[in-house]
Amino acid sequence: MGALSGVKVLDLSRLLPGPYCTLMMADYGAEVIKIEEPGNGDYIRWRKPAIEGIGARHLTINRNKKSIELNLKTDEGKEIFKKMAAEADVILESFRPGVMDRLGLGYEEISKINEGIVYCSLTGYGQTGPYRNLPGHDVNYIGYSGILGLIGEKDGKPVIPGVQVADLGGGALMALSGICIALFHKERTGKGQYLDVSMMDGAVTWLYAAASDYFASGKVPQRGSNRLDGQFAFYNVYETKDHKYLSVGAAEAKFWKKICELVGKTEWIELHEGAEEVQEQLKKELTELFKQKDQKEWLDLLAMEDTCVGPVNDIEQIFTDPQIIEREMFKEMEHPIAGTIRQIGFPIKFSNTPGKLHSHAPILGEHTEEFLLQLGYTNENINSFRNSGVIGQNAPTKV
Repeated sequence: MGALSGVKVLDLSRLLPGPYCTLMMADYGAEVIKIEEPGNGDYIRWRKPAIEGIGARHLTINRNKKSIELNLKTDEGKEIFKKMAAEADVILESFRPGVMDRLGLGYEEISKINEGIVYCSLTGYGQTGPYRNLPGHDVNYIGYSGILGLIGEKDGKPVIPGVQVADLGGGALMALSGICIALFHKERTGKGQYLDVSMMDGAVTWLYAAASDYFASGKVPQRGSNRLDGQFAFYNVYETKDHKYLSVGAAEAKFWKKICELVGKTEWIELHEGAEEVQEQLKKELTELFKQKDQKEWLDLLAMEDTCVGPVNDIEQIFTDPQIIEREMFKEMEHPIAGTIRQIGFPIKFSNTPGKLHSHAPILGEHTEEFLLQLGYTNENINSFRNSGVIGQNAPTKV
């Protein structure tokens, strides 16, 4: 039994933010049902790279879920969805504002048949404001929110991060938090509610440190010129002799002191919080120093000491790292078509209700008949639905 066992989620989202949110719920026990467009489904199914014709990202981010194909533009499809919604705890959708209302399946309509529904709309800019109907992607959301402007080297251009900050941190995890908070409220009151989650809003909340400094000083933080983004020598990234990199995060004096002692530069100890010109000189000297040995040599000397020094790993190195292995952040599971699939593990370690890999990422429409039969429809009804395009035909399992 997972912590969220008994919670039923109808997931109409696609691609990354929404499916990541429901992945977390499914991993910890919720029954997550992907409601997908007949024939096409969630586009991530067909994104390359693929394994046996199935998108690799679908195989990982949609594990532990079920799939039904349902055409919500048909009267019959809407009726089926309403029957499912009447028995659900959560609905998550990521269409542009107003789409679900125009379909007659928005919160106001669904709450009439299920007072306890937690209905979450996850969008780029939210349901209100001048940007509400604008298209966007992660780079736009972090651009508007100020995050992108803070990433990069001093006097250089902003640098796009290699992971989707707003999609995941500003959107998926905010939606997950909001849904769980709303479920807790429902547990006490029996009443659900509507959640308006904006990825840009969520990204703005990542600015607590930078914004607090600005509120206090009135000075606009500049990239590469702040305590934890490159201003100081003690918190930086340095290249090694073998063209790999070290992350140095010795923000506290005791860690900086240990580094200086281990590398034989005790004269640097008192320069920890030195002025700007001192920091620039220190960074030059550290750059020269770290290029004298390979990454492994430096890690052997520094990593397991009180230094806050570590490697800058690539994806291949991550999954051979002993800490990652010990923490079981790398797992495998079987898929009926794609075979053995490697997976990222569970980030939260519950003592009594741990996360679990219990089912493969669903084939498109794999559970359609199962749920229709549960709702009381007959095989004759199901065949009629297929013929009229309410649900999918024999959906492709791969491309």
